[in-house]
Amino acid sequence: MELILKEDVENLGFKDDLVIVKNGYGRNFLIPQGKAMLATSSAKKVLAEKIKQSQNKQKEAISEAQKIVKKLEKLELKISAKSLESDKLFGSVTNVEVAKELSSNGFDIEKKCVQLSSNIKKTGTYIAKIRLHREVYFDLNFEVVKSAN
Repeated sequence: MELILKEDVENLGFKDDLVIVKNGYGRNFLIPQGKAMLATSSAKKVLAEKIKQSQNKQKEAISEAQKIVKKLEKLELKISAKSLESDKLFGSVTNVEVAKELSSNGFDIEKKCVQLSSNIKKTGTYIAKIRLHREVYFDLNFEVVKSAN
C-alpha cells in the first residue's frame, strides 16, 4: 500500500514522504490515526506541487539547523544524577533528561528528537544523536556525573 505521510512517523519516514507499507498497517493504524493518506494520482500531484513550493523554506530551515549545530558544538553538557558510592545510578538517564538539560541551556529541542543508544545506568561520558532537521543530525557529547546530594 502506497501512502503519503502527514507527519513524521518514527522508523518509517518524515512528513510528505511517499512510503510503501503493508496493507494492515496502513489501513488499521496510519490512516485512522491521521498520520497518512492514500497516495492517489491526484494526491501525488498535489504533493509534488507542495514540495516544489516548500523548497525555499527547507533551505532556510536547514541553515537555521546548521546555526544551532554550531552553538551545540560549544556546549559542554553535564547531567547530574543520584548514584551509589560506585558509578551505578539510581534509575537511569533517558532522552527526556537530556532534552530537559538542553532546554535549561536555551535549546528548544523535543525529546523525540534526542536519541540515545540505550538508557544510561552509570556515570561517564556518552553520545546523544540529535535530529534538528530531516537532513541535519548532530552527535552531542555529554557527561553524567554524581549529584551533590
